[in-house]
Amino acid sequence: MEYRRLGSSGLKVSTLSFGSWVTFKAQIDTGLAEKMMGTAYDAGVNFFDNAEVYANGASEEIMGSALQKLGWSRDTYIVSSKAFWGGQLPTQKGLSRKHLTDACHAALKRLQVDYLDLFFCHRPDEETPIEETVRTMTDLIHQGKILYWGTSEWTAQQIMEAYGIARQYGLIPPTMEQPEYNMFRRDKVESDFRRLYTEIGLGTTIWSPLASGILTGKYNGIVPEDARVNLPGYEWLKKSFESTEGQEKIQKAGELQKIADEIGHSLTNMSIAWCAVNPNVSTVILGASKMSQLEENLKALDVVPSLTADVMEKIEEVLGNKPERPPQF
Repeated sequence: MEYRRLGSSGLKVSTLSFGSWVTFKAQIDTGLAEKMMGTAYDAGVNFFDNAEVYANGASEEIMGSALQKLGWSRDTYIVSSKAFWGGQLPTQKGLSRKHLTDACHAALKRLQVDYLDLFFCHRPDEETPIEETVRTMTDLIHQGKILYWGTSEWTAQQIMEAYGIARQYGLIPPTMEQPEYNMFRRDKVESDFRRLYTEIGLGTTIWSPLASGILTGKYNGIVPEDARVNLPGYEWLKKSFESTEGQEKIQKAGELQKIADEIGHSLTNMSIAWCAVNPNVSTVILGASKMSQLEENLKALDVVPSLTADVMEKIEEVLGNKPERPPQF
């Protein structure tokens, strides 16, 4: 396992991390979660990602139970939560001081930890002044309830506004952003955020490196019954796959499979490694519903040496676009 600084902070996160979105509760119970988290930890993973909205809090409860059973020393792992969707009532959602405080306390209870290493604003909140959010996150840090705060799916402008407010009033700015990043979703990480890496030291904990499963290749043929696209509540995902754009992505995944075959690796691991090659990616969050999937994905960094300039060029030709990349990428 490799470890990278989370942006300009001193925190070292494993290049591959493990998340619970979709899988915990819907596909993984506490027993399997414990085994999978243990396997990831033994492979060097030190960051475990979660959120209040995942399975309506049950995901954090499962992870918390697993952490208690595993009994790891608290100084050996990093755990996160995200706040925005905590319920249907007005006080149960958004980024107000009220909801962020309640969400933090609830996450601590569900995860059974004394503090959160990372706490994310899961989406921007147009109804709450950013200053209120920045002050609340600063207060939670001063109270010892969180160590670092960040954003998820914010724009570069919104992140810079939060950073500017923090610097203006002597508050603590966001350390990291959690954007979607994969071969089909690149603009934010590669273009929009480019200046933020050097100007404010932004870290990234990227999600969906496999484009919701398209980059596993499993949608190129008969779709497995237990695939995410067939889960209750994910009808939107199935609809997106059936769209013209979705079918084009599936077709490109088939072409990418040929490149993966040429270099002797799975399309899944080639796609994960492709994300990890970007030096502005602090960590790639893995998701898996089966132990076999996790064990395979944890080998993704072995593919990095195979991603030569020629191979990367072939990938670009399949994707059909060449957005500007960081010089090292």
